Amino acid sequence: MNHLHSEGALAEFAHGTQRMRIAVTGSTGLIGSMLCRILAEAGHDIIHLVRDARNTTTYDRCHWIPTAGIQQLDKCQQLDAVVNLAGRSIGQSRWSVREKRLLRESRVAATSILASQLASLAQPPHTFVSASAIGIYGNRGDEIVTEESETGQDFLAQLASQWEQACLPLSNIGARVVHARLGIVLSPAGGALKKLYPIFRFGLGGPLGSGKQFWSWVSLNDVVRAMNFLLVNPDCVGPFNISAPKPVTNGEFTRKLASAMHRPAAIRVPAPVLRMALGEMADGMLLSSCRALPQRLVNQGFQFTHPTLVECLTRIMSEK
Repeated sequence: MNHLHSEGALAEFAHGTQRMRIAVTGSTGLIGSMLCRILAEAGHDIIHLVRDARNTTTYDRCHWIPTAGIQQLDKCQQLDAVVNLAGRSIGQSRWSVREKRLLRESRVAATSILASQLASLAQPPHTFVSASAIGIYGNRGDEIVTEESETGQDFLAQLASQWEQACLPLSNIGARVVHARLGIVLSPAGGALKKLYPIFRFGLGGPLGSGKQFWSWVSLNDVVRAMNFLLVNPDCVGPFNISAPKPVTNGEFTRKLASAMHRPAAIRVPAPVLRMALGEMADGMLLSSCRALPQRLVNQGFQFTHPTLVECLTRIMSEK
């Protein structure tokens, strides 16, 4: 279920790409684990930046503390590229003052320290692909947003903006910095779908609030392919939306998910109930509307394996 489309996908990853030495934060996460495996199979040398010092005795593991930086800089000499995927889960708990601080530390502070360290190396990496989020646009209703759109003002928008600004030490020395603005990543192995699946399996799923808010989703398969595309394509610089070309409303999302699972989607959860249960997170994540299009990716020639939600969910359900 978590594998790319085998031979065709691997050929795509390997084609026309010189072998690179790539360091990756978040390499054990949903996206990072698949990306590292595929990059390694394509012939690249992968250095996993990990927080557990006990797991850094091999050449391909490097001790990294998000709030203190790389602890084994000698292992990060002569890197060609770095992929930065680390960050505390946004939906882990209610957004208290403490939780917001932890979210900033795991993204903004960690990225700033990492970028500064890499920029100070005698031979800094020429490419830095860093995760961001389409939450940077804020709540935009029915408006179509692209990489050219203004950023929002709510907590997630400010967090993503600061996250991207934290990469400046590398931009300032001429490195190619890419901001991968991720949509809602769909995979039963983690993320939103893993949380929704048991609810819908028992027939308890349905729209959230009005259901009219747009959810910009993307399959895990396409996230990994897009990450590789951005990593190896020297023309890709700056922000790129990594979300499918056909975002849907929450109402449509829940109907199609329920249909794919052969379950009803009749239990609507009112917005006040969500706000009571989740506080600010309800408006910031579940009720916020972002109709993002991957304009720059498409313009660069990237083609999505799962351009529609039906195709994505059909694939996922067929592999369960």
